[in-house]
Order: sequence, then C-alpha cells, then structure tokens
Amino acid sequence: MTTRRDFLALASTTVPLLRPGAAALAEPFARDDRAPAAIASDEDAWVEVQRAYTVDRSILNLNNGGVCPAPRIVQEALRRYQEHAQEAPAYVLWRLQDPEKETVRAGLAGLFGRDPEEIAITRNASEALENVQLGLALERGDEVVTTDQDYPRMLTTWRQRERRDGIVLRQVELPVPVEDDAAVVSAFEAAITPRTKVIHLCHVINLTGQILPVKRVVALARPRGIDVVVDGAHAFGHLDFRHDAVDCDFYGTSLHKFLSAPHGTGMLFVRKERLRDVWPLMAAGPELDGDVRKFEEIGTHSVGVRLAIAEAIAFHLGIGPARKEARLRFLRDRWAKRVAGMANIRLWTSLAPGRSTGVALVEVLGVPAVKLQEHLWLKHRIYTVAIEHARFRGIRVSPHVCTTVHEVDRFGDALEKVAREGLPS
Repeated sequence: MTTRRDFLALASTTVPLLRPGAAALAEPFARDDRAPAAIASDEDAWVEVQRAYTVDRSILNLNNGGVCPAPRIVQEALRRYQEHAQEAPAYVLWRLQDPEKETVRAGLAGLFGRDPEEIAITRNASEALENVQLGLALERGDEVVTTDQDYPRMLTTWRQRERRDGIVLRQVELPVPVEDDAAVVSAFEAAITPRTKVIHLCHVINLTGQILPVKRVVALARPRGIDVVVDGAHAFGHLDFRHDAVDCDFYGTSLHKFLSAPHGTGMLFVRKERLRDVWPLMAAGPELDGDVRKFEEIGTHSVGVRLAIAEAIAFHLGIGPARKEARLRFLRDRWAKRVAGMANIRLWTSLAPGRSTGVALVEVLGVPAVKLQEHLWLKHRIYTVAIEHARFRGIRVSPHVCTTVHEVDRFGDALEKVAREGLPS
C-alpha cells in the first residue's frame, strides 16, 4: 500500500513535471486522514478529480477498461512536448527529450517498487508482453500453460509460436467467478507436465475484472523452473500494489488504462537477472543484451507521448493509490450490489473483498449481451462492451475516477429496468 510518505518520495522523481494542476489535486487528499473507504463514498471529495478530466458528459462511458481518458494536465503536457519537437525535430527529440525518459522510468519504477533498470517504456501491454512471449527461448514440444480467459491478442501470440516453433499451448478452465485462490493454483498445477516452460496469466482478467492469485502461482512455478508471464493491463494504476505482491520475473501493462497516461503507452518489467534471457521484439545491438532499453528500440516515435506519463504518475499519486482503488470499488458496488439480488441478474464477478475492484461483468438472463449493449447505448447513451465467452456472457462495466455517483446511478436505473421489464419490443 502506498502511504503519504511514499507519495512524497515517489513524487520527487517527477518534480520537473509536477505542475500546479497535479500539486493542487494532491494537497486536499494529503490533508485528509480518513480511511480510503470513507473517502471513496464522499462525492464532494472527488469533485476536483472529476473536473480534471475533459470527458464528454453527454454520454456515459462505462468502458474505461478498454482505454481511459487522460486528465487535462496530461493532455497539456503532451501538447507542449509535441509542439516543442516541431521546432527542430532531430535535435529536440533525440538530444533534449529522449534523455528525459529516464525521469519517467524512475517514476514507473517507484510505483512498481523495482529498479528503474528493470523497467522498459512501451506502447501498450501487448507490445510489452509480446517482447517476452516471442523473446523467450522455447523449443519444439515445450509447453505454455495459460487460461481460457486470457486476452485474445496474447493467445494469438502463443498460437503463432505453436505454428512457427512447434510449442504446445494448454489452456486451463478457471472458476467463474473465482471465490477460492486454491482452485486457481490447483488448476495450474494439474496442467503442469515435465515439458511446461511458461505459465501466462492475467493479474486482473479483462473479461470479468477478477483478481488472480499471481504470487501463489509464481510460488508454484519457480521451484519447477517455470517462467511466469503476467498480463497486468487492467491492474496497474487500478489496484494498490507493488511488485512484491506478485513476485514475477515478467510483467507487462498498459499505462493508458487506469493510470490515465497518454494513449499508446505501456510498461514492461523484466527482472534484472533475466534480461539476457529475452530477445527484444525489434532488433537491438549486442551491447544492449543486458539493458532493459533494448525493448525500446522501435525506431522514430513521439517522445512526448512517453514524457507526459510523468504527469499521469503525479496525478495518480496525488489521489493516492489506496484511495483510487477504494473509489473504483465503491463505484462498482454502487450498481452491482443494487442489482445482485434480482432473480434474473447474474454477476460473473465476485464482489468479495480482494476478488475484484472496479471492473465487473453482469448478465441479464434471457437478454443477449449484444442486444443489452445496443439498448443501453441507443436508449440511454451509456457505453459498455458486450462480452461473449464460451462459458459466460454479459456486459463489462468499468467506471473510472472521473465517473460520478449520479452517472453510476443512472446506469443502475437502466439496468434494473431491463431486468424487471426486459428490452422494449
């Protein structure tokens, strides 16, 4: 858990970019000694956070699990960097801006509780994870164990290695929802064979928002010499945690989700002693074999997109990770607990403490998920995403810190009406 002292220490890594907007946000929260759960339900305390975003309130966006908006201070920083680069691109991009990425690297390392030399800045979670998935040395017949609920792009990547390299991908079925960590660990343990080399799993499942017991899976795998690759796209900036809570060697995430960094930003963690074991997705020279920056050799790109991550870090720390997690859970509970007891409502996400936070999947029995999504959008201008899985279905609902209680209640009203009356003919 990140404390006020942690905030001051971590914020010091981003002092050059901690502009008045982020500092003003930090001050009222820093003076509030109430427990995160108490602050989470105080709508007045969140007004300035909500105002910091430039979202279109004529629609209700409850698909922040896809990609989140960035607050105004992040947008302004990005604009400044991009305009600066246009003055003399070759000079500004590579001589002035590129070295400043190290400030961002230090800030991300502080959030994750690791050494900056283990943090690569990428364009998204997919790029971060594919560096590891395609960069680990695997031989024909080697096995990778994952689940039937992992992100489609990551499954596609492993299947490409099946076709290209002859590895074997095994998918285990996890309970839906997960109410027992031991069941998850047992499912992975039952799938391990002498040929198992990698376990790949989500920290937070993108389909349901379910939190998985990553550290227990790592403890199962490491003594057997099995690598664990963790997809943290929906966890970083969402859950209040650091690396020691997962203890894996490889962790990839998007920063344009709940951290609210610019779109097209991500992070890859590789434990320092494992850097030489992973080939980068795009080629780097041998002098970078043991350098995490080899994963950033992507050619010409906008450095400003990466530098503006520092403002997102400052904004995140100004709120406080524990307060942010509590707020997202409060917004989830506000609608989910309201409908949970209805006979024709099925929640595919556990609401038990520690099982999920802001993201949840809900089904109205007898109403196709796509039809429900369309109804909410066309009738109420509420934007969600339909999930159709072989074992479950529904709409995924993911508010953000810019979402108001009034908006969540409006969604709850619409969902409850459909549950009572069905879709209009």
